[in-house]
Amino acid sequence: MAISKTLQLEERVRAIRAEIDAFIDARAEAEAKECPGVPLGVIRNSIARAGCQCSTYLELKAKDELERQA
Repeated sequence: MAISKTLQLEERVRAIRAEIDAFIDARAEAEAKECPGVPLGVIRNSIARAGCQCSTYLELKAKDELERQA
């Protein structure tokens, strides 16, 4: 039973990480349009500088919310 729960958790974590990576990739692609000549990988790395994709996602969403409120 514990193994099953662990596997379920691992599957959810992988799914969430995939969604977060897709979100960060989309943000990097949007930024790349504003920065011609800068490699996409460089832009993605600068966005994900926190090192943790989950933290990066939360920071970007908070920034988006602040910009919407302004």
